[in-house]
Amino acid sequence: MSADSIQTKINLYDEDKYYLSLSNLFINSPLFKAKLFEFFNYDIRRFYNATKDDLMEFSEIYDNITIPRNFFRELDKVDLNKTYDYLDEANIKFITYKDKNYPQNLKNIESFPLSLYYNGSLEGINFDRTIALVGSRNATESAKANVRNILAGFINSDVVIVSGLAAGIDTSAHLSAIENNLKTIAVIGSGLNHIYPKTNKKLYETIENGFGVIFSEYPCSMPPMPVNFPQRNRIITGLSKGVIIAEARKKSGAMISARYALEQGRELMCIPGLITNPNCEGIYHLIKNGASVITNANDILSVLNWELIPKKPHEISLSGIDKDIYDLIASDEFSIEGLKQKLDVGINDLMVKLTQMELKGLIVQKNGLYYLK
Repeated sequence: MSADSIQTKINLYDEDKYYLSLSNLFINSPLFKAKLFEFFNYDIRRFYNATKDDLMEFSEIYDNITIPRNFFRELDKVDLNKTYDYLDEANIKFITYKDKNYPQNLKNIESFPLSLYYNGSLEGINFDRTIALVGSRNATESAKANVRNILAGFINSDVVIVSGLAAGIDTSAHLSAIENNLKTIAVIGSGLNHIYPKTNKKLYETIENGFGVIFSEYPCSMPPMPVNFPQRNRIITGLSKGVIIAEARKKSGAMISARYALEQGRELMCIPGLITNPNCEGIYHLIKNGASVITNANDILSVLNWELIPKKPHEISLSGIDKDIYDLIASDEFSIEGLKQKLDVGINDLMVKLTQMELKGLIVQKNGLYYLK
């Protein structure tokens, strides 16, 4: 490696420290941070070395943005090594604004995050084919069925479903994506060390083990807090080309997402429901004000002016006990006991293998029997 290459690598390493440290600063002021970064011509080091004169000039240009009163006191507390070293030791992945993997859609919103932490993999995610799907946490079974039926129209394509891992519609959106072999992105309102709600632990693990990525702009130790969820909604919509609302009261998180979608210039779509359902008040308000009505995948493709592009088929490459398990289940359904009788493997090891294969989406378990996905 040349001297210039080594120096470039060192500079990028140092830059990461600035991005990560400043991302954890003024967490509830994302617009201020994005605009200050913009003011410094996207130079993260100048952001870190801001002076009083800089802030005075900033306030004259952006007179509608509040500067945190404790700006310099908090900036003085920043330890450039602390966050980076923690993430490195914990093997936690991240992308920053300068990264080639940072989604272009997100760069184009006003209050873009300086950095995103993530679990899972960015591989295979087409950030140009993203659809956000959000709605009520207390969704009706009818609304959940509508989500499943609509997303089934995208089966085996490169469409990516973005949502917030919440109960209700969010959960249905992620599960339906997985069932139809689609990539999915979950944007959570807490740090990566907190899975919320806890009932979605298995869903979280399934996404990070082959079906997509979990993003968070919050420090890993931050618990889920009410103020975080409306703020993270701007990232859900910001990542997406179009935003679908499936059930929403007039005052709800989904309606906040609808507002973000309009502000960000995203296509806003709604799934209609019963007019007597209080959860549909917001839906019909949005439709009356110009949102597109969609009832199937083709409606979405028409609104976004997309064509459906099937994924290229890929062979499943397995070896050892994994291949033996897969070959058996490919020929017939099996219980754990049935597999144990056929295979030379202990019950604990077998259960671990089955869980891993289930998380990878290779097999499914229903009523105690295992089937191919």
